Amino acid sequence: MNRQFVRIERFIGKEKTEKLFSSTVAVVGIGAVGGFATEMLARCGIGHLIIMDFDTISESNINRQIVALHSTIGCLKTDVMKERILDINPECIVDDYPVALTDDNHSILFSADVILDCIDSIDAKVSLLLDSWKQSRKIISSMGAALRKDTSLIQTGDVMDTYGCPLAKSVRTRLRKNGCGRGIRCVFSPEQVDFCYTPPAEDDEAEGGENGRKRMVLGSLPYVTAVFGEKMAEEAVRMLLEI
Repeated sequence: MNRQFVRIERFIGKEKTEKLFSSTVAVVGIGAVGGFATEMLARCGIGHLIIMDFDTISESNINRQIVALHSTIGCLKTDVMKERILDINPECIVDDYPVALTDDNHSILFSADVILDCIDSIDAKVSLLLDSWKQSRKIISSMGAALRKDTSLIQTGDVMDTYGCPLAKSVRTRLRKNGCGRGIRCVFSPEQVDFCYTPPAEDDEAEGGENGRKRMVLGSLPYVTAVFGEKMAEEAVRMLLEI
């Protein structure tokens, strides 16, 4: 056995460790939450990772994204993440897709045992969640991590049981309108925050919305998004091992 995973095997046993080695997890959105989730999955020994993100790294990503360094500015997030995964575990199979998630490419993710939804676009998020639910796919979705500061309030649960999160409320409403019921796991925080909108500025991130549209830029703290990502990875491992 590869010595880098010996402490995992000593804790959960050989059978469960080999289950992680033989599992496939897809992560869509390799940003603040998705980057940390992917890192944890790689360090847990997941044998096959599928990563999808159309974006490149900008300077304003450095405060909270694990792939973002001054040396990686301008690089595709999937390129940097793939190199990082293989440096952690050279035996991991990494399929990288530097594309935006659309209704037409959900099938790329559906070969995975578990899917992690770490995307910002609510339209794309709801579409993926609904499609996954209809096909009984195991999926975990990240709700809003911006504007939070208290990591002790971050929790997991069914998306239909979420509370205190405006993004989760919108997602729940849209899912219900489309006939979706229970069965979608998520990570969310009910922390009550004052809405603080920063108008799009003249930087890459503010201009980098979908289809060239400007997007809202919400403040966030790096340790909060990191915990969200780590909770996503925890949920994935629990699903895979049924623990």
